[in-house]
Formats: sequence, C-alpha cells, structure tokens
Amino acid sequence: MGRFHVQLDLANVEDMVLAEAGYLDPAKVRRARIPGLVDTGAVHLVLPKTVVERLGLIATDTVKVRYADHRIAKRGKIQKVWFKLLGREEVSSAIVEPKRDDALIGAVVLEQLDFIVDPVAQKLKPRDPRGIISEIE
Repeated sequence: MGRFHVQLDLANVEDMVLAEAGYLDPAKVRRARIPGLVDTGAVHLVLPKTVVERLGLIATDTVKVRYADHRIAKRGKIQKVWFKLLGREEVSSAIVEPKRDDALIGAVVLEQLDFIVDPVAQKLKPRDPRGIISEIE
C-alpha cells in the first residue's frame, strides 16, 4: 500500500461554467489548493468540510463511510467538484469529511486520471505521458 502527499487544485464547477460563458469574472471562480494524501487503500475522493464550504459546494446526498478502525458514519456527498492533479483534470463527486485538513485521494481518482502509484519513490506516474487512456471493452 502506498501513502504520500501531493498538491491538489480544486474549483467550483458552476463558477467555472459561468466564467466561461462570460457571466462571472474568472478571478471570482472559487478555488483552493490543498495537500492531498494519496492512499491506494482508499476508494473515493474525500475533501475537508472547510474547503467544501470555501468553494461554495453543497452536499446533496449522504453516504455511509467506514474508517480504518471499522467505525461507520454518515457523511455528506457533493456531486461536482473540479480538480487538477499533476496537470490532469477531472470533475467528480466527493465525500465531505469534517475532521480532515487534507484531501484523501483514492483509487477512483487515480483511475480517472490514469495514474500509476510508485510506492517506493512515493510518486504518481502517468501510465502514458501523452494523456489519459480509458480502458473500454
């Protein structure tokens, strides 16, 4: 299992759409750059509640989560957040965690962005440096 930190850029997708359409000054798009813990044992993207609030995102659903110590809790889920990691961008849902200071980057994000984890070097490597390759069948 690999665990290490990277920088993660986040933004409010609705703000980005409004800015692209000319209805919002691009400088007013709510953004954040936070450390993210890459954890190959985690599944989803998890964001700190304080960052979700700063971005103006609202949880529209709840999900059950299980912690490493086997506790179970219900947490809010946001449907759309833009993120950029090592030059690759995606829009995804995320779980909101009130007690986190950093993001938790799980397997779903790593698959979406087509990264391979090098746990020895503690780095993410693109499977293909020319871009994301989606496996379909």
